[in-house]
Amino acid sequence: MTETALKQQALRLGKQAKVAARRLAPLSSAEKNRALLLMAEKLEAKSGFLVEENQKDLEFATANGVSSAMLDRIALDPGRVRAMAQGLREVAALPDPVREVVKMWRRPNGLQVGRMRIPLGVIGIIYEARPNVTADAAALCLKSGNAVILRGGSEAHHSNQAIGAVLREACAETKVPQDAVQVVQVKDRALVNELLQLEEYIDLIIPRGGEDLIRAVVAHSKIPVIKHYKGICHVYVDSDADLQMAEKICFNAKVQRPSVCNAMETLLVHEAVAPKFLPAMIEKYRSAHVEVRGCARTCALVPGITPATEADWSTEYLELIISVRIVKDMDEAIDHIERYGSEHTESIITTSYQKSREFVDRVNSSAVMVNASTRFNDGGELGLGAEIGISTSKIHAFGPMGLEELTTTKFIVFGDGQIRE
Repeated sequence: MTETALKQQALRLGKQAKVAARRLAPLSSAEKNRALLLMAEKLEAKSGFLVEENQKDLEFATANGVSSAMLDRIALDPGRVRAMAQGLREVAALPDPVREVVKMWRRPNGLQVGRMRIPLGVIGIIYEARPNVTADAAALCLKSGNAVILRGGSEAHHSNQAIGAVLREACAETKVPQDAVQVVQVKDRALVNELLQLEEYIDLIIPRGGEDLIRAVVAHSKIPVIKHYKGICHVYVDSDADLQMAEKICFNAKVQRPSVCNAMETLLVHEAVAPKFLPAMIEKYRSAHVEVRGCARTCALVPGITPATEADWSTEYLELIISVRIVKDMDEAIDHIERYGSEHTESIITTSYQKSREFVDRVNSSAVMVNASTRFNDGGELGLGAEIGISTSKIHAFGPMGLEELTTTKFIVFGDGQIRE
């Protein structure tokens, strides 16, 4: 497409979404839930069609030498379609944050002042690989009263289009406007840059994918972007740690699912417990095929470890590799986290209440754990029901973003004739 055609296409999407957002915002919870439940029914009813369309993506990806891991992320089967449908039903069952009055107070002149939750408006989501994100993101945006423009990766183009068509078909049979859910049909990446200029029509951009994608979106966007670049997560084993608990948590944080952003990348161990804790811990990692890269003291303590480089401390491995450092105390552990961390997730293992409180107060990450795995920094695990991603942006959300984080608040004021003197 020409540059002019791309601009027109992006503008059309933005305008349609803005109109749809105005119509969606006042709908009741029951009306939104009806649409979500109908979407779930239609996804299951059209499972065969979705799997057939997905096969086109798999064939294209295979022909282009895509890795087996990527093929697995792209793939849909009847079980995954059912899981998507169940996700929609779970979002429908969540409390609706829209129109909730979160605070109310009375002024000396008798005015009642409050803050009420409202949708953000139009959200643009740019994501890679997993086609289930199309349904998940649409559901969260719809339930929170937001119109959404979805731009998935070209590797799942047919799958995303098919899922989007089913979701829009369900909208057409309810009071939810069809254009509350729009899936970009153009593969050209230049269209993304055009969408990122539409600050008059799109209120927020959420990129989901690798660091390169996120940085490219931030570099080109005139619209606020909620994101996290990396998940460089740490576990600090304190001198007062229960070492049996520490071994269990540290193994889970690295090994249970190493390819996700809340997996631990660096293990910090207090020097007082390192001689007793690290040899057995590292042996357990090796039995799970984890490559261990250690500081000089770690290498001296346990033979056969690869020396860690300066770059290792700031690397998000996303695989079975871990860096290990022995520290003299909690201050040094926190200094390391502040220098190399990404403000994502950190955990302390300790039996000391005082140290746990100090760690929680001083560490400035989106989730801080005490005696728990970093893997719990997830919307579902933390009780949000579902999440649209994890933010390390701080404004306006920090940590997993559920329905409430897809809203803002406006002031509402009730008077009985007051005027300002």
